Amino acid sequence: MTSLPTDLTDLIEANAEGELHASAMREVLESVAPVIESEKRYREHRVFERLINAERVVRVKVEWVDDEGVARVNRAWRVEHCGALGPYKGGLRFHDSVTLDVLSFLAYEQTFKNALTGLPMGGGKGGSDFSPKGKSENEVMRFCQAFARALGREFGPRTDVPAGDIGVGGRELGYIAGTLRQMTNRFEGTLTGKPESLGGLSGREEATGYGLVTFVRAMLEHAGKDLDGKRVGISGSGNVALFAAERAVREGGTVVCVSDSSGLLVKDDGFSEDEVRTLKKLKFEDRGRLHEAEIDGSKYHEGAEPWNEVSCDIALPCATQHEIDASEAEAIAENGTVLVAEGANMPCTHGARKVFGERGVSFAPGKAANAGGVATSLFEMSQNATFVPWTLEKTIETLDETMRAIHARCVEHGKDGGGVDYGRGADAAGFVRIADAMIRSGV
Repeated sequence: MTSLPTDLTDLIEANAEGELHASAMREVLESVAPVIESEKRYREHRVFERLINAERVVRVKVEWVDDEGVARVNRAWRVEHCGALGPYKGGLRFHDSVTLDVLSFLAYEQTFKNALTGLPMGGGKGGSDFSPKGKSENEVMRFCQAFARALGREFGPRTDVPAGDIGVGGRELGYIAGTLRQMTNRFEGTLTGKPESLGGLSGREEATGYGLVTFVRAMLEHAGKDLDGKRVGISGSGNVALFAAERAVREGGTVVCVSDSSGLLVKDDGFSEDEVRTLKKLKFEDRGRLHEAEIDGSKYHEGAEPWNEVSCDIALPCATQHEIDASEAEAIAENGTVLVAEGANMPCTHGARKVFGERGVSFAPGKAANAGGVATSLFEMSQNATFVPWTLEKTIETLDETMRAIHARCVEHGKDGGGVDYGRGADAAGFVRIADAMIRSGV
């Protein structure tokens, strides 16, 4: 393995917004150091150095009024990391854990994810430390309207196109889109992930979870295996987790668990499609918690997390960043798991990834495995630009083609003896595409 350049590691530490941001950059550098070493033009044009800092960071305060008539203030940011390949593209996150470090890390990852799709998108991320949890419908609406007024001037279909993320679903995007339309008097594809009644794409909601399963199937097929009968453990119970569960069950997998921030729901013989639909209704329509689920044969474990509790062949972490550390990775490997694919953004720490490598567990990073969401966001942008609606069938068919193309790029750049280093392949494929665009654009 090529040793990491000391000057670049020092530069990362000096410029990172925090440990998450630094960790993302160190992981990419570890993957692309051999590419930089072998390609003189990347060194001459100092491409990696130029990618360390975001092109723009916008910080605003968001003032809104709660149901008691009390004025509230939250912080919000938009990190526009790199626009070499197209308009900045990336989600909005509303959660009390949101900081500039979190968003800088996510924007950096998003840049490489978007490049890996082969589509014309730059990378960005945004959000606020506001949490919709526990807020009334009117409070969520008023905050979203205030957020749109505070940051809306940064957005546009050819400049910066946000989407949803944790805490931001169709409801929140609808309120933001409505406010942007009032502000500009234009109907544009400025947001993706919108409700279909506001120009959203049929299939966008399913895309990240469905695309994750397509990528897993491509990995299994490349290794001469299939999904049929495999035990699948899933963390989280949001869009990505439950749509991944739905498709995995539909395609022969046995989904044995899902989780939320309070605990773990396990069904050892696997959830049926109808039971997954029950969970979707509970979480998406009733906005309930997993401990309220009424599914025969299931058991809820208060405060438990899946990776120390459940034995599975395939692990799909779909909750949040850094949910799996080295010790949990050891437990996953010890339980006989052969494949881990990230449904969330970097749910596995650098230490966890090293453990998977050492223990022979095939690992797919989120920038490859969960790229289906942002890929279909571009489909929605296309739909909004042409005013020609896509069918669900067209969305899923094009999504699957895109995910298999991403898998092929990872294999091409990640060949490792007789196997594939998907982490290195994803980083290297994305880096080469961004680097070539930056060089051709000039300084």
